[in-house]
Amino acid sequence: MSIVYFNFIDLFAGIGGMRLAFESTGAICNFSSEWDKFSQQTYIANFGEQPVGDITQIPSSQIPDHDILVGGFPCQPFSIAGVSKHNSLGNDHGFEHPTQGTLFFEVARIIKDKKPKAFLLENVKNLVSHDRGKTFTIIKETLEELGYYIHHQVFDAAAILPQHRERIFIVGFREPITFKFPVLPNCYPQIKDILETNVEDKYTLTDHLWEYLQNYAEKHRAKGNGFGYGLVDLEGISRTLSARYYKDGSEILIPQKDKNPRRLTPRECARLMGFPETFKIVTSDTRAYKQFGNSVAVPVVQAIAKEMIISLQNHKLLSYPVRSPLQLKLFENQNLYYEKTGTLG
Repeated sequence: MSIVYFNFIDLFAGIGGMRLAFESTGAICNFSSEWDKFSQQTYIANFGEQPVGDITQIPSSQIPDHDILVGGFPCQPFSIAGVSKHNSLGNDHGFEHPTQGTLFFEVARIIKDKKPKAFLLENVKNLVSHDRGKTFTIIKETLEELGYYIHHQVFDAAAILPQHRERIFIVGFREPITFKFPVLPNCYPQIKDILETNVEDKYTLTDHLWEYLQNYAEKHRAKGNGFGYGLVDLEGISRTLSARYYKDGSEILIPQKDKNPRRLTPRECARLMGFPETFKIVTSDTRAYKQFGNSVAVPVVQAIAKEMIISLQNHKLLSYPVRSPLQLKLFENQNLYYEKTGTLG
């Protein structure tokens, strides 16, 4: 008889960043859901299975029992950029967004019906302050009403990846167990560590685009605004990689000697998010930029996942054994970051 291992489900799975993090701790994914067909292509290429589509159309009875539910429910309705965009267009945002804003309640539905031992939810930092804190209060109270003990903390991936990326993580347990979020040691990552050696010319900005970006930045500086391109200090960190990076790449530009600056390549974006070198990129550059910009900082999730599992084990709340952890095959410099954080092995 085959062994049943400690397991989790992967909601709003994207390209599987949270799955990678949890699988590296030894857990087994037994259900995944993602509606975007291009993200599904990447997920299939890397995990050998196609996530089911629209979670709103999947009854809880068709979702297997699981120990942990993980999900990064759509963040655009709550992000600073998303709110600004919707305001400028006169559209609703947050929970008032006609589709994405209500998807949190799909998570609540599944938690209510399946009663996992724990869950991990991820979203943008702005979720905490959205609508003067009312949105987060609703989320927290909803989860508590379902009988869960809630912990939340904002992490900046810049401690272990060369990118300023602040995200809120919400952890819930069905029992009042002891849990502490991990402390991420500052490994002083540098953007130069993730760069490829030989990069195609197509990633270099044209004279026209580079001139436009400089003029645009100067115009806003004259008005006292901070808008503009982000030319990276190679020994520092970058701005946040967003799903809009495909448009012009202006928020993260790499300086080049005797050339215009260039965009990151998709592989460099993968590294910036902490994905292993073995992760397959199977879509166009445009799609890949969107996918990595919408994903999670894998080593941050990995560190949280490890602490969650330790807490569950310490309180003897795991139904099934945990597999041996999987070693992610990372590029050389990033290996150092993972070793310093102690989140592997």
